Amino acid sequence: MTGNGQLLPHDEANTKLLANVHPADWRAPVPADRYHLVVVGAGTAGLIAAGFAAGAGARVALVERHLLGGDCLNAGCVPSKALIRSARAASAVRAAGDFGVRVPEGTRTDFGAVMRRMRELRTRISAHDSARRYRDEFGVDVFFGEASFTTPGEIEVEGRALRFRRAVIATGTRPGLPPIPGLAEARALTNESLFELTECPARLAVIGAGPIGCEMAQSFRRFGSEVTLFDSASQILIREDRDATDLVQRVLEADGVRLRLGSTIDRVDGSGVEKQVAFRDGQGRRQMLRVDEILVAAGRVPNLEGLGLERAGVECDAGGVRVDDRLRTTNSRIYAAGDVCLETRFTHAAEASARIAVRNALFLGRKRVSALVMPWTTYTDPELAHVGLSEREAERRGIAITTYRIPLDSIDRALLAGEDEGFAKLHLRRGSDRIVGATLVSRNAGELVSQVTLAMTAGIGLSKLFDVIYPYPTTAEVIKRTAGAHLRTRLTPRAAKLLALWLRLRR
Repeated sequence: MTGNGQLLPHDEANTKLLANVHPADWRAPVPADRYHLVVVGAGTAGLIAAGFAAGAGARVALVERHLLGGDCLNAGCVPSKALIRSARAASAVRAAGDFGVRVPEGTRTDFGAVMRRMRELRTRISAHDSARRYRDEFGVDVFFGEASFTTPGEIEVEGRALRFRRAVIATGTRPGLPPIPGLAEARALTNESLFELTECPARLAVIGAGPIGCEMAQSFRRFGSEVTLFDSASQILIREDRDATDLVQRVLEADGVRLRLGSTIDRVDGSGVEKQVAFRDGQGRRQMLRVDEILVAAGRVPNLEGLGLERAGVECDAGGVRVDDRLRTTNSRIYAAGDVCLETRFTHAAEASARIAVRNALFLGRKRVSALVMPWTTYTDPELAHVGLSEREAERRGIAITTYRIPLDSIDRALLAGEDEGFAKLHLRRGSDRIVGATLVSRNAGELVSQVTLAMTAGIGLSKLFDVIYPYPTTAEVIKRTAGAHLRTRLTPRAAKLLALWLRLRR
């Protein structure tokens, strides 16, 4: 958002978006004498907390200084996934010949149309997060402005005092710039400015090979940019298993993304028409890269400035608001939810934590964040999804596991669809049927991982998944195939002899 309260570019979609998530004509309500719950921040966690509490009958106030919907709607999950889908379409056109479809030469991506589609879809989705919906459907008092605690039981917003029994801090995070000389002066892009582009940069440097960096590097390469992806680590997606990241890395390189892993950026010069990135590669050799734009996708900073947390008795540190396992802050009347207090910074984690915070704050709940089974997905193509323990984490914790790995090229549907790069890997606690973790790499890994997450949450053993009937042919059969591999190991030599004897007697 610009200083005058507008979104770039100035078009019909963004005008409608603002009318939903920060209406210019919004009139603040008269504050109640006292609220059951005041929620500070209206991103995913704040909206879920406010709607959940109000739906249960609580008197709720919701405060937002910028745009309802927060990072996810305006500069995160929603716009990025729209771009990823367009990039997948561009890739499908180029690969159409592999399926017997001839595409005329010279077919190209209309980047302006890609971005218009993104903005129009974002505006449609914004109706779910609109101020009027939360006021009219949920009965929430929505206030726009800077919030600051004045006492342990009161918040001030634009001169209005909001007294509360309980409060939830859900102010989220913002992108941080690494301390690279010249980077800020070079007007580097972050996720907050990336989606304002109207022209595709011919040359793009991406700093950070985490989920956002990998997703956008692949997408912009598919749009036609020359993309160079930097990271100081020796692999992309450092939290994931190496066999999974190696596969995704091969696909990125096949798409034409240039990887500079193990590299260090010394400085950036953005004084000219083009930007220059001086770096040392993995062997310590000094190199220079000239680009048109730089995207920073490394590091997040919690939004805590101006909240007056010290007046509320709420402690924080560099990672955000300090909370216990029930999301209580050091002030027992104030809770926190979402990115501002969690290590796992995902939209679905923010939603789950918001429900925990409200249950514990208002309804004498005893829910714990540590009890959550938390999946996540990186939306590269193929996608990489994970839930529970990885092999590396199980080893670090001293947990003995048995791993089953089934490649997608053994699954009929994956072969027929031309989507056979990937695998499903499930971990069981050794000697048991209990699933403790999984990693999946496939075109639709984000969908497949939910089956495993459900089994882990409900305590369903892997053997039971073999009894599930899957439509043929589907990629989901890889889960059943994994369960079958596990069942075969449970057939001991003695049991096999007994079965053979039984069958001979039945002749």
